[in-house]
Amino acid sequence: MPIKLGKNTYGKNAVNLSKIIRHPEYHEFRQISVNVVLEGDFITAHTLGDNSRILPTDTQKNTVYALAKEHFVSSIESFGLYLANYFMNNNPQLSQARIEMTEHNWKRMRFNGTDHPHAYCSGGAEKHTAVIVQSQEGITVTAGISDLLILKTTDSAFENYIKDEYTTLKETSDRILATQCEASWTYNSSNVLFAELFNGIRTTLLQTFADHQSLSVQHTLFAMGEAVLNKFAAVNEVSLKMPNKHHILFNLEQFGMDNKNEIFIATDEPYGYITGTVVRES
Repeated sequence: MPIKLGKNTYGKNAVNLSKIIRHPEYHEFRQISVNVVLEGDFITAHTLGDNSRILPTDTQKNTVYALAKEHFVSSIESFGLYLANYFMNNNPQLSQARIEMTEHNWKRMRFNGTDHPHAYCSGGAEKHTAVIVQSQEGITVTAGISDLLILKTTDSAFENYIKDEYTTLKETSDRILATQCEASWTYNSSNVLFAELFNGIRTTLLQTFADHQSLSVQHTLFAMGEAVLNKFAAVNEVSLKMPNKHHILFNLEQFGMDNKNEIFIATDEPYGYITGTVVRES
């Protein structure tokens, strides 16, 4: 039977870039990681070793750094759009350019109620993410958050589930709900106020998690996505990954003591893994 090349891509991953934006009164420090993924007519590179249509991955890396000087001045979504458009416009052999971006969270140090002009501390593991895909059919912009560690100590229950001969889990109407959340959402336009929308969506996700009377992780996941879609018309859909970071009530009765939801064993593994996408009905 004849053999042919299937779908293929190539690019440069983990282009780690730091930039200082020097404002008159303070410095803005930004740190991002960029993946470039290109699709197109690369058949002869695979079958004949002909590299005449290959843009070297080292060139892709250099392009990210060079364009960042003038064009990484606001949101990572805006910079990703510029990068994708640049690669598509300057490489006719491409059918699609995909730019994946992660921004690390740095915050200016604060002393006596005032932000220091140029000293920063880590904002934790939480990261701002974005994926820009540009093809002949159009442009798609997806933004999100990863490694968002959130927890609440009450307003969470888990009851009325299936029980069989292997079930040992006890029902509870009051438990700790903790997750290392990953959220992403797709915009219906590439011409929106990305930074403003990101901050608003992040706040909505957190506020809904905090206030929701949760009957399960799935219940809260849907409520969080629904709240974003109800509030932000620019968002088409919201996807959430919410691993359940279990906190198990420790047995103090063996020491003659009561445990009224006060002492828990925090476990990393194994853990429940819950995902879902909330979309608008067509």
